[in-house]
Amino acid sequence: MADLRKLGFIGTIGDDEEISVEPESSESENDEIQTAKKQKKKKKAKTNDSEFNTKFSFTDQYDPSANFDFDFALRHARRKQHATTLDEKIAKARKQQKKGEKLEEIMDSDEEDIEEEEDESSDEEMRTDTIKTKEKKKKKGKKKRPGSDSEEEKEKVEFSETVDSYDEKLTFQDMNISRPLMKGLGQMNFSKPTPIQAATIPIALLGRDVCACAVTGSGKTVAFMLPILERLLYRTQQEAATRVLVLVPTRELAVQVHTVARQLAQFTNIETVLSAGGLDIKAQEAALRMNPDVVIATPGRLIDHLHNSPNFSLRNIEILVLDEADRMLDEHFAEQMNEIIRQCARSRQTMLFSATMTEAVQDLASVSLKQPVKIFVNQNTDVALGLRQEFIRIRPNREGDREAIIASLVSRTFRDHCIVFIQTKKQAHRMHIVLGLLGVNVGELHGNLSQAQRLETLKRFKESDVDVLLATDLAARGLDIEGVKTVINFTMPNTIKHYVHRVGRTARAGRKGRSVTLVGEQERKLLKEVVKKARTPLKTRIVPQEVISKYRDKIKKLEKDIIEIEQLEKEESFMRATENQMNKAKNLLEKKNGIDDQKRSWFQTHKERMQEKGKNVLL
Repeated sequence: MADLRKLGFIGTIGDDEEISVEPESSESENDEIQTAKKQKKKKKAKTNDSEFNTKFSFTDQYDPSANFDFDFALRHARRKQHATTLDEKIAKARKQQKKGEKLEEIMDSDEEDIEEEEDESSDEEMRTDTIKTKEKKKKKGKKKRPGSDSEEEKEKVEFSETVDSYDEKLTFQDMNISRPLMKGLGQMNFSKPTPIQAATIPIALLGRDVCACAVTGSGKTVAFMLPILERLLYRTQQEAATRVLVLVPTRELAVQVHTVARQLAQFTNIETVLSAGGLDIKAQEAALRMNPDVVIATPGRLIDHLHNSPNFSLRNIEILVLDEADRMLDEHFAEQMNEIIRQCARSRQTMLFSATMTEAVQDLASVSLKQPVKIFVNQNTDVALGLRQEFIRIRPNREGDREAIIASLVSRTFRDHCIVFIQTKKQAHRMHIVLGLLGVNVGELHGNLSQAQRLETLKRFKESDVDVLLATDLAARGLDIEGVKTVINFTMPNTIKHYVHRVGRTARAGRKGRSVTLVGEQERKLLKEVVKKARTPLKTRIVPQEVISKYRDKIKKLEKDIIEIEQLEKEESFMRATENQMNKAKNLLEKKNGIDDQKRSWFQTHKERMQEKGKNVLL
């Protein structure tokens, strides 16, 4: 064993060996150990509470003496607080608001139960609105002679034929529509043609030029798309060519017409392409290069492609459709439409559709249509028969109550499938914040939103994810949103035709609907015109003053949250604008030694465009 220990090995304990055991530690030694541990913990806590070391520096800290680094700037810009959506900001403000109200309830009374909702009283406790029938006033005076200039303006277009009636028994089968299109109609649940469809389709199938005017929501899209697709089924397919062009005023309407066309043609080999602003221009160029059968476009984007996209022209156009022509002229598209018409083939069929027939539309028809057939199924200022029209009078000293009245209507009575038309984009955005803070599931649709945001809002409203849609006149024309129960006008529109288009979003295709319009003293002149043209009695809605006062007080309490949300949006907008400028500068530096992309050309100068907007007439 001793020899093993000399070599450095440790042997096992033998039976005859004695083992010495260390004496156990005393209680005083244990106390000392515990005290040392406590002191160590206190020292560690004290170290953690000490101030931040001022000599510490980040490894990626910006050096002012160095050249400006875009990557560094972008990296630090992205470290800022993530930009939240407006609905997220509203939800956060409502959450804080509820917390504050709960604390107030606890402070005021320990006996009351704390409720999640902020409403002080239930809907049953609120007084209902009063509805009165508005009768027409009989005018005394000389009767107008039928056919006088004051009663009906002299038409500027020479029509070869006028159609003001239709066969109520006519079916799609009677029109000899092909089986693939009949199958598409069946998939879309179209069983019987609407009046405008029954009057238009047989004439359009003959290849005649058409000037059609019908009440909005009557099915004009199918009225021109069905005969177009029927004729395309018999086209020569040896060489691909774009034979049909459909012009519409807005991007949303272009998407809707494209969707209807694709559904109708789903069992055919007809290719349809969408060309509208706000969508990927390179993808559109690639699609147009393939010469699709049908192009559905907005005027501005189409002219852009005509001047800048290779191998795309309108020389083979056989059918030209101008949908919502009066709106395109109102939006200063007169020169653009003339430019497009000039580039189309002269031997073509032209169909002009509109909900109103203005002088500008008649001028356009006179230069673009050849011996057209006039189809007026309804008068151009008629509203749908199933529409119930209501009006709320705003006294001169109560103009500030409009927000409170709208809030009371959508919170108490019209809670879903409701569109509120507002004159300005700024007011529409503010109402989004106000109604959102009041707990209404709301969305907005106007020109300040990107195309993706507009389409997303429309989709959510159609799918009932949004109950109330706040919109400018962007959504007033042509959009077919199924199931809209109520249309509310924040203010009376400028003209009766704009009023017809707005209220035409409901009571479509034979259904019933309701419109509620707030009318101030300055708007009573237009109201009298609406009353004069109405075929059914109008209603006056009176909202109780205590209800208006309650919602006015609620909005006043929310003013601080509204200002905070608007300020947050401004800051995030500024950050996005700054980042975009930095990205542009970086791209310019990268292209400094390369060849810049060729600028896209346009058929008008900026000065000419401004002059056109100023005069707003068809040349």
